Amino acid sequence: MNILKLAFILILVCDIATAQTTSSEQIVFLTSQWEGERFDDGRPKVAKDILMRMKDVSIEEAWGVLRNEGYHNQFEGGWEPLHNDVPVVGRALTVQYMPNRPDVSEQIKKKGKEEGQIGNTNSWPIDMLQENDVYVADGFGKIVDGTLIGDNLGNSIYAKSKTGVVFNASSRDMAGLSKIKGFNAFVRGWHPSFLTEVMLLSINAPIRIGAATVLPGDIILGKKEGVVFIPAHLAEKVVVTSEVVRLRDLFGIGRLKEGKYTPGQIDSKWTDEIEKDFSQWLKDHMDELPVPKEQIKELLKKRTW
Repeated sequence: MNILKLAFILILVCDIATAQTTSSEQIVFLTSQWEGERFDDGRPKVAKDILMRMKDVSIEEAWGVLRNEGYHNQFEGGWEPLHNDVPVVGRALTVQYMPNRPDVSEQIKKKGKEEGQIGNTNSWPIDMLQENDVYVADGFGKIVDGTLIGDNLGNSIYAKSKTGVVFNASSRDMAGLSKIKGFNAFVRGWHPSFLTEVMLLSINAPIRIGAATVLPGDIILGKKEGVVFIPAHLAEKVVVTSEVVRLRDLFGIGRLKEGKYTPGQIDSKWTDEIEKDFSQWLKDHMDELPVPKEQIKELLKKRTW
């Protein structure tokens, strides 16, 4: 291994172990395939338009695109969501919690106070949230005494982010949290206890959520089936691929209802005739389709029929 690379990795590990927040330089290093705009903290700033369109993407569509790109460890199921019908979409702000160790915990709290942090450590990430962020935390699956938030912190999270949370841990105050319109929480369980014997180790560092590796700035897509953690540089591809599938499905179903084509024709590779019909259908119905008009125009530019 190159000596400079080794030195950088050692610095990275040491910095994560001794500080709460990963530096912007380290985040840029870890998310090197992202070529767009970034936040001041280094996280990829996927466009709001992509985030809004991501809400219509199915878990299966996102999973399929990522698998085709070689990302096989980006989905995690087994949640107890607050709501089954409220998707969570946004940019990950990652947090690592671990079982409490007094000497380390005291050092982290001391350093946090020196840096101006206020309140309990589980509120520190909340103060850093921006609109369309998702608070994603690995709380090592702790349920009893592992409740990272209740309704007070939940209200603060939603006020800042307008999204929700994904916790490999638990939450409390389900009744209170359920009253926050638009908020959702994907957690491992619900429990009335308070958070104890848990310490914050890092913010905006890579974390593991079950079978998935999550980086700061990943796009979260949470629906009742589970949560997909989408690398920022693949977010637009996931959205566009989903929209193309959606349009082809609408066209196919419509033509089947009309009796123009047989199921065998629609469910197999389309002929040139059907592809030309699809292109014309896109032009004729552009203003009424559930995909942005500009995206349909881009799709038509790439078609040869």
